[in-house]
Amino acid sequence: MHILLKNLMKDRLGRIGLLGVLVVVALSLLAPVIAPYEPTDMFSKNILNPPGSKFIFGTDEFGRDIFSRVIFGARVSLIVGIISVGIAATSGYILGLIAGYFEGNVDNVIMRLMDVLFAFPSILLALAIVSVLGPNLSNTMIAIGIVSTPVFTRTVRASVISVKSMEYITSAKAIGLKPLDIIMKHISPNIMAPFMVQVTLALSGAILTEASMSFLGLGIQPPNPSWGSMLNASRSYMELAPWTAIFPAIFIICTILSFNILGDSLRDILDPKLKL
Repeated sequence: MHILLKNLMKDRLGRIGLLGVLVVVALSLLAPVIAPYEPTDMFSKNILNPPGSKFIFGTDEFGRDIFSRVIFGARVSLIVGIISVGIAATSGYILGLIAGYFEGNVDNVIMRLMDVLFAFPSILLALAIVSVLGPNLSNTMIAIGIVSTPVFTRTVRASVISVKSMEYITSAKAIGLKPLDIIMKHISPNIMAPFMVQVTLALSGAILTEASMSFLGLGIQPPNPSWGSMLNASRSYMELAPWTAIFPAIFIICTILSFNILGDSLRDILDPKLKL
């Protein structure tokens, strides 16, 4: 980990991506300290106030401080991203290991199931799942975790098949090691590089999906702050009060860009052969 961080700091884009991610994480963790107001506090005399000294990002249609809502929205986005990617990464890792190592009928069943999930656009499938389960934070995380699982499964399966053909795996089989020992001791440590990169990239996708679902009214429910729901609420006031849309949009763009840049840098460091 120390070597990885050292190499990441040598890369200019890697430093930018890591800094952006750390800023978002710090804002989410310190939201109660940084935010000047509670995200649901309403100031009836300050409806749609422009950015100023009292409300640095302005206020929305209910007189709520946009800066406070954006900061607390970062916490929601990160929680959804981390937990949903955790669900997808765990299930995808297990299924990918099983499919890649045993192949045959087991592989066919798992991969055909993944193909079914891949057949639907991820946002539409997530919306369908939330529509069935009900719109709330837990169901949003479950839905995003399900639609993200096929990517992890395919990534891990491809890595396992590649590693399984190595001579040391053949030797491990020849001396009679059990499949579970081979998978855990010899295969898993050697497929972590592409898996870690995929985790980083999936976090940006999960945050974008959550924002899209909240924008459509099937994600985080009002009055809880969410970047997507803030954008949705600002549609009617964009000409009168453009700041209600600008600041949530900037945070969405910067957060997703930071995770993508960090993921690309990690890919180049962990697998230099992919670097152009």
